[in-house]
Amino acid sequence: MESAVVSNQAAEFDYLFKLLMIGDSGVGKSSLLLSFTSDSFEDLSPTIGVDFKVKYVTLGGKKLKLAIWDTAGQERFRTLTSSYYRGAQGIIMVYDVTRRETFTNLCDVWAKEIELYSTNQDCIKMLVGNKVDKESDRVVTKKEGINFARESGCLFIECSAKTRVNVQQCFEELVLKVQRPFQLLTLVANKTFEFVVPFIVSAPTCGTHVLRINILE
Repeated sequence: MESAVVSNQAAEFDYLFKLLMIGDSGVGKSSLLLSFTSDSFEDLSPTIGVDFKVKYVTLGGKKLKLAIWDTAGQERFRTLTSSYYRGAQGIIMVYDVTRRETFTNLCDVWAKEIELYSTNQDCIKMLVGNKVDKESDRVVTKKEGINFARESGCLFIECSAKTRVNVQQCFEELVLKVQRPFQLLTLVANKTFEFVVPFIVSAPTCGTHVLRINILE
């Protein structure tokens, strides 16, 4: 598990998570990111190289700083963007539901890049079908997306950067899954667990005890 930066008492956040957005050019990665970080939509030109935005959120009772890297989808930038996989705790794979080739390239190109460049074995992947506002132009079915996600071990969601449908949910579901191991580590660090266990005094009398376990160093 890649480590997250844990803040001290004076810091503005508890954890820092690095997220990476990948996918073909024109699928709407930058628009999704802008929609999430700025609550707005723009028809943006293709990213050149990489873009970077920060978003602060509170999830699971923790203040989180999300460092989100938006990579260019064009092949000529692949060498440049490959280094940004390093240390990513979450990867968002985006395709356009109205362009079949962007979905096909997830398997042919992007999944292979993750396998080649990702340094985090516990990296959480999220498959995102974007532009569902263009339902009449859809060529990739939701079932196809679900099946690919299941085969690849990814989370899955369909959304629209333009109408903001499921945009917030997309990022929050991914971050909650990324955050889970760190919540467990915090639980262990507290060193005390309580379990409610049944007991029998004498039949038919029964009840429960709270069993407290202290973790010893």
